[in-house]
Amino acid sequence: MNTAIPALEETGLEVLDLTSDAAFAARQLHVRDALMQLEALQRLAQCFVERPETILQELVNAAVNLCGADSAGISIEQSDKGDADYYQWVATAGEYANFLGATLPRSPSACGLCIERGQPQILRVSKPFFDLLGVEALTITDGILLPWQVEETRGTIWIVAHGRIEAFDSNDLRLMQSLATFAAMGVRQRRLQDKLIEQARVSAAAAMANELAHQINNPLQSLTNLLYLASEDRESNSSDVSDNPTRGDAKTLARQASGDLHKLSSLVKKLLTLPFSRAQ
Repeated sequence: MNTAIPALEETGLEVLDLTSDAAFAARQLHVRDALMQLEALQRLAQCFVERPETILQELVNAAVNLCGADSAGISIEQSDKGDADYYQWVATAGEYANFLGATLPRSPSACGLCIERGQPQILRVSKPFFDLLGVEALTITDGILLPWQVEETRGTIWIVAHGRIEAFDSNDLRLMQSLATFAAMGVRQRRLQDKLIEQARVSAAAAMANELAHQINNPLQSLTNLLYLASEDRESNSSDVSDNPTRGDAKTLARQASGDLHKLSSLVKKLLTLPFSRAQ
């Protein structure tokens, strides 16, 4: 992948290494309430324990509120997708809330540059980039973009402003670094939940399969008996079945076999819908 910084006039993207930007380091825009930030992190920790499925959304909500951002979001790399939808926004808040689930190309990509560099980035996005995507969206006049990683899964967390030239400073950066850690933990927790749900689903499928196996045995045994009787009838070649009350004529045997076959077919169809192919 090409790591060269795209020219702003060509793609509408400007992605600069924040840690080496002296102008950003000199910003002193506001004094954040340290106690309020601590309380917010405690609420996130509690959410992580009690409602882990909502942690990513809670993270971006907190980012908007604590940093005074106009929009915030979390993106995740989809390495199994094509280049046109390589990154997905899995949580959004603020002005960009309606872009939840949106996908972005592999290149040009602010997310890709941030992940490759492994450092926080300053982000600005002008209209040409959104024109490339074919969407209408507010431009980004200032933003902070940070990478996170869980095993082989990578992504970013970001806060942006849509009009202010200097909206964030080093205090916001420190807070976002904490939130990036929470984002990685949230993704890990969600993946663990998915695995547990899948294990429970496969376990339930195995129990159902066992029950179906017992149900299948009944019509199968009946069919076996009917086929045996039919075979005996053919061997005896007798047209008189009155001497043997356990036997019936061919039509009777056929009707009984048809009913058992129908039951057997229905049970087998249920069996084939069980998720054995995904069992671990």
